Amino acid sequence: MKVICSKENLLNGINIVQKAVSTKTTLPILEGILLNADDKFKLTGNDLEIGIECYVEADIRSTGCIVINSKIFGDIVRRLPDSEVLIEVTGNNLVIVECENSHFEIKGINPSGYPSLPVVEKENILELTQSDLKDMIRQTVFAVGSDENRPVLTGSLIEVKDKELVIVSIDGFRLALRRKNLENDINDFSVIVPGKTLNEISKILQPTDEEVSVYSSNNQVVFDAKSWRIVSRLIEGKFLNYNSLLNKDFETKVIINIKEFQSSLERASLISMNDKNSPVKLFIGNDKIIITSNADLGNVREEVKAEIEGNALEIGYNPAFLIDALKAIDEERASIYFITTNAPCTMRPLIESNNAFAYLVQAVRI
Repeated sequence: MKVICSKENLLNGINIVQKAVSTKTTLPILEGILLNADDKFKLTGNDLEIGIECYVEADIRSTGCIVINSKIFGDIVRRLPDSEVLIEVTGNNLVIVECENSHFEIKGINPSGYPSLPVVEKENILELTQSDLKDMIRQTVFAVGSDENRPVLTGSLIEVKDKELVIVSIDGFRLALRRKNLENDINDFSVIVPGKTLNEISKILQPTDEEVSVYSSNNQVVFDAKSWRIVSRLIEGKFLNYNSLLNKDFETKVIINIKEFQSSLERASLISMNDKNSPVKLFIGNDKIIITSNADLGNVREEVKAEIEGNALEIGYNPAFLIDALKAIDEERASIYFITTNAPCTMRPLIESNNAFAYLVQAVRI
């Protein structure tokens, strides 16, 4: 194998596939990146849970393939001059990396034992822009659970129904939901994608109008763009009935300015950030929300103007959960619905007919 490519393109490809390279494995080959030069130059990372392929523009002088340690290869390329890089494999799986006056010889691994990515049939193909998918993941993945005893909650539900895309995450204390209407007809489908996969995908997706295709079969899901492809296992099981959690009844409705409320909560949480037993208290009434927090370090009081409909209320929350939800809302204002002092609150768009998002946060005892 012998290829020549720019450092910039090569490093970009390495950064993408490294997200699927195993760092804790008893199989040394999984700590490597598979370099494959055929009609195209392809890099692959695979930790058996998630696999990533990336095509790098290159001048292919001779074909072949090799596995090279991901960390060593990445560290070398990052420190090379901004110029063309020669990669050549000689006898005994020796990999030569040259760039201007730099010359490295690295021991590679025979690629015959490298696991192939699963073959996934293109059955239900969802197509949307990278920008839209990146936003929807960012706005929901923070609420994915971490309890391995409830594996179904360690992923996000991606569901297409009646020409509408829904992504939902639930961790037992909060819920994050985003909806998007689809222009093209597509068969209904529903999959649970691991949170780890979605976090890595969100780092690779670009805020552009370039399309990415999503399809699944055989308990695998594929995210396919022009220059890269990600294959991940799905989580088996039945997701929670999220619609039953989003009760539209309320005793108190509050309309708030997102940034003002978020800033006040962030300041109030400074007092209790090291004390998990100190929630923030919200006193809702008289066209304002009074936020207080008391901890061993001290206490704080913040006041935010609000439009309030319904009963006055005093309620407590984990401030981080409220802040995460507010950060995910791109609009200037939103509505928050409260039922009782022990029930979750729900954040929704200002216009009641708009169901583009919903965030639910469980109250805590005060």
